[in-house]
Amino acid sequence: MKKSLFITDFDGTLLNDEKKISREDLDTLSCLRKKNITTVIATGRSLYSFQGALKQINLDVRKLGVDYLIFSTGAGIMAFSGGTIIKSYSISKNDIKKIIAYFDGGKFDYMIHKAIPDTPYFLYKSHGRENPDFQNRIQLYKEFSTPLDNGQILFETATQVLAIIPGKAGASLLKTIAADLSGYSVIHATSPLDHSSSWIEVFHKQVSKSLAASWLAKRLNIDRENVISVGNDYNDQDLLAWSGKGYIVSNAAEDLLPKFIQVTSNNHCGVSESIIQSGLLS
Repeated sequence: MKKSLFITDFDGTLLNDEKKISREDLDTLSCLRKKNITTVIATGRSLYSFQGALKQINLDVRKLGVDYLIFSTGAGIMAFSGGTIIKSYSISKNDIKKIIAYFDGGKFDYMIHKAIPDTPYFLYKSHGRENPDFQNRIQLYKEFSTPLDNGQILFETATQVLAIIPGKAGASLLKTIAADLSGYSVIHATSPLDHSSSWIEVFHKQVSKSLAASWLAKRLNIDRENVISVGNDYNDQDLLAWSGKGYIVSNAAEDLLPKFIQVTSNNHCGVSESIIQSGLLS
């Protein structure tokens, strides 16, 4: 039997709207592991945020039924066995300066997250416009946040620079930002906090969910056509397109639904449906 790899997004895909994981999806992931199919969660969350989400639902990582975690949109990869980070990327201080100069020029509010494993710590700058999602995120992680003002020293390296734009950013703006910052990986995601604001995440050029999945598949000697993935948001697009089969849950943004194979929503075990549809389990 050919070696296979199954990858699921976390928020809005494996997590339902109550921020829980259904028993059916947990059992299905466990069945995959019993068949020696490698399982992965690929999330935009930092490792700290992901661990916090599991803690909130009282779920022991050993009961999750997953072999690897792709976190911070691919900036890091962790093997659950031993909790070892096996791959990570960061951007230099010079890169940070270039990126924030660009965001300052556009009056975008942004956060600079320290390099892995210290990603929870961030510097932030507001340009004074109303931006509830930005302010809410600062309050949520208040213990890790420091305002970037009065000559605050930048980090030597960073995982990412994150700009938060109120409301849904237009396609032309997103295209412009990606072109202007073409030396980096620029990834668009919908805010997991207000489910409306646009997050523009700028990483090292080699960072994305698909690049992380490709690196892991090569490490495990698994062919691309034997990779199955499921997601729900804009930052999943590259992974779903790269995979042998890419599935999208029905609660995803409407403009994404026609691009991939649609399964039921995150509230109705779309992850399990994608696994069964793909033929990994009958």
